[in-house]
Amino acid sequence: MTLAEKLCLTAAFIFFMTGLITGIWKYWCMANSPKAAAPRYVDIAHRSSLMYSFAAVLLGWFAHHSVHPSWLNTLGAIGALGFFGLAIGTYIIHGFLRDTSNQLRKPHRLGAMTLPSWIVHSFMVALIMAEVGGSLILGSGAMISIW
Repeated sequence: MTLAEKLCLTAAFIFFMTGLITGIWKYWCMANSPKAAAPRYVDIAHRSSLMYSFAAVLLGWFAHHSVHPSWLNTLGAIGALGFFGLAIGTYIIHGFLRDTSNQLRKPHRLGAMTLPSWIVHSFMVALIMAEVGGSLILGSGAMISIW
Protein backbone atom coordinates (compact mmCIF):
# COMPACT_ATOMS: atom_id res chain seq x y z
CA MET A 1 0.00 0.00 0.00
CA THR A 2 1.40 3.41 -0.94
CA LEU A 3 1.76 6.29 1.49
CA ALA A 4 -1.06 8.17 -0.26
CA GLU A 5 -3.37 5.17 0.19
CA LYS A 6 -2.42 4.84 3.85
CA LEU A 7 -3.06 8.53 4.45
CA CYS A 8 -6.46 8.31 2.77
CA LEU A 9 -7.51 5.24 4.74
CA THR A 10 -6.27 6.75 8.01
CA ALA A 11 -8.11 10.00 7.31
CA ALA A 12 -11.26 8.06 6.42
CA PHE A 13 -11.13 6.33 9.81
CA ILE A 14 -10.47 9.56 11.72
CA PHE A 15 -13.20 11.47 9.86
CA PHE A 16 -15.67 8.60 10.30
CA MET A 17 -15.01 8.38 14.05
CA THR A 18 -15.31 12.17 14.27
CA GLY A 19 -18.67 11.87 12.53
CA LEU A 20 -19.85 9.26 15.01
CA ILE A 21 -18.65 11.25 18.02
CA THR A 22 -20.14 14.53 16.75
CA GLY A 23 -23.34 12.56 16.18
CA ILE A 24 -23.45 11.84 19.90
CA TRP A 25 -22.83 15.54 20.56
CA LYS A 26 -25.60 16.46 18.11
CA TYR A 27 -28.04 14.07 19.81
CA TRP A 28 -27.13 15.45 23.25
CA CYS A 29 -27.77 19.02 22.03
CA MET A 30 -31.10 17.98 20.49
CA ALA A 31 -32.17 16.12 23.62
CA ASN A 32 -31.43 19.17 25.77
CA SER A 33 -32.92 21.80 23.48
CA PRO A 34 -36.48 23.10 23.85
CA LYS A 35 -36.72 23.05 20.04
CA ALA A 36 -35.08 19.60 19.77
CA ALA A 37 -32.41 21.12 17.53
CA ALA A 38 -28.63 21.15 17.62
CA PRO A 39 -26.62 24.30 16.91
CA ARG A 40 -26.00 24.69 13.17
CA TYR A 41 -22.26 24.01 13.29
CA VAL A 42 -22.67 20.95 15.51
CA ASP A 43 -24.91 19.56 12.77
CA ILE A 44 -22.49 20.65 10.02
CA ALA A 45 -19.53 19.09 11.85
CA HIS A 46 -21.41 15.80 12.15
CA ARG A 47 -22.53 15.64 8.52
CA SER A 48 -19.30 16.91 6.98
CA SER A 49 -17.20 14.43 8.97
CA LEU A 50 -19.24 11.55 7.62
CA MET A 51 -19.15 12.88 4.05
CA TYR A 52 -15.41 13.57 4.17
CA SER A 53 -14.77 10.04 5.48
CA PHE A 54 -16.26 8.58 2.32
CA ALA A 55 -14.49 11.19 0.18
CA ALA A 56 -11.22 10.02 1.75
CA VAL A 57 -12.02 6.41 0.79
CA LEU A 58 -12.68 7.57 -2.78
CA LEU A 59 -9.39 9.47 -2.87
CA GLY A 60 -7.67 6.32 -1.60
CA TRP A 61 -9.18 4.35 -4.48
CA PHE A 62 -7.97 7.03 -6.89
CA ALA A 63 -4.50 6.91 -5.32
CA HIS A 64 -4.41 3.12 -5.65
CA HIS A 65 -5.07 3.31 -9.39
CA SER A 66 -3.18 6.51 -10.16
CA VAL A 67 -0.36 6.45 -12.70
CA HIS A 68 1.22 9.57 -11.21
CA PRO A 69 4.45 9.25 -9.20
CA SER A 70 4.00 8.28 -5.58
CA TRP A 71 5.33 11.64 -4.34
CA LEU A 72 2.72 13.51 -6.40
CA ASN A 73 -0.11 11.26 -5.20
CA THR A 74 1.06 11.75 -1.61
CA LEU A 75 1.17 15.51 -2.08
CA GLY A 76 -2.35 15.49 -3.57
CA ALA A 77 -3.66 13.35 -0.71
CA ILE A 78 -2.04 15.56 1.95
CA GLY A 79 -3.48 18.71 0.40
CA ALA A 80 -7.04 17.46 0.06
CA LEU A 81 -7.18 15.50 3.31
CA GLY A 82 -5.47 18.25 5.30
CA PHE A 83 -8.06 20.80 4.30
CA PHE A 84 -10.90 18.32 4.81
CA GLY A 85 -9.62 18.01 8.38
CA LEU A 86 -9.20 21.78 8.82
CA ALA A 87 -12.76 22.34 7.61
CA ILE A 88 -14.12 19.79 10.08
CA GLY A 89 -12.04 21.38 12.85
CA THR A 90 -13.44 24.81 12.02
CA TYR A 91 -16.99 23.46 12.18
CA ILE A 92 -16.31 21.82 15.55
CA ILE A 93 -14.87 25.07 16.94
CA HIS A 94 -17.89 27.09 15.79
CA GLY A 95 -20.21 24.39 17.15
CA PHE A 96 -18.48 24.44 20.51
CA LEU A 97 -18.37 28.24 20.71
CA ARG A 98 -21.86 28.69 19.25
CA ASP A 99 -20.58 31.96 17.86
CA THR A 100 -22.19 31.98 14.41
CA SER A 101 -24.75 30.35 12.20
CA ASN A 102 -22.72 31.27 9.08
CA GLN A 103 -18.93 31.43 9.31
CA LEU A 104 -18.72 33.45 6.07
CA ARG A 105 -21.12 36.18 7.22
CA LYS A 106 -19.43 39.48 8.06
CA PRO A 107 -18.21 40.28 10.57
CA HIS A 108 -16.31 36.98 10.75
CA ARG A 109 -16.63 35.74 14.32
CA LEU A 110 -14.44 33.35 16.23
CA GLY A 111 -15.73 33.32 19.76
CA ALA A 112 -15.47 36.88 21.08
CA MET A 113 -12.95 37.84 18.39
CA THR A 114 -13.61 39.35 14.99
CA LEU A 115 -11.37 38.02 12.24
CA PRO A 116 -10.21 40.20 9.37
CA SER A 117 -11.94 39.29 6.11
CA TRP A 118 -8.63 38.65 4.35
CA ILE A 119 -7.85 35.76 6.74
CA VAL A 120 -11.15 34.02 6.05
CA HIS A 121 -10.94 34.60 2.30
CA SER A 122 -7.29 33.49 2.14
CA PHE A 123 -8.19 30.31 4.00
CA MET A 124 -11.07 29.65 1.60
CA VAL A 125 -8.84 30.17 -1.46
CA ALA A 126 -6.20 27.82 -0.01
CA LEU A 127 -8.92 25.27 0.83
CA ILE A 128 -10.31 25.38 -2.72
CA MET A 129 -6.86 25.02 -4.27
CA ALA A 130 -5.82 22.15 -1.99
CA GLU A 131 -9.08 20.18 -2.12
CA VAL A 132 -9.69 20.59 -5.84
CA GLY A 133 -6.01 20.33 -6.75
CA GLY A 134 -5.37 17.26 -4.60
CA SER A 135 -8.49 15.54 -5.86
CA LEU A 136 -7.58 16.44 -9.45
CA ILE A 137 -4.13 14.91 -9.06
CA LEU A 138 -5.44 11.64 -7.64
CA GLY A 139 -8.53 11.44 -9.86
CA SER A 140 -6.73 12.28 -13.10
CA GLY A 141 -4.06 9.66 -12.32
CA ALA A 142 -6.79 7.06 -11.85
CA MET A 143 -8.66 8.11 -14.98
CA ILE A 144 -5.49 7.87 -17.07
CA SER A 145 -4.94 4.42 -15.61
CA ILE A 146 -8.40 3.03 -16.37
CA TRP A 147 -8.89 4.65 -19.79
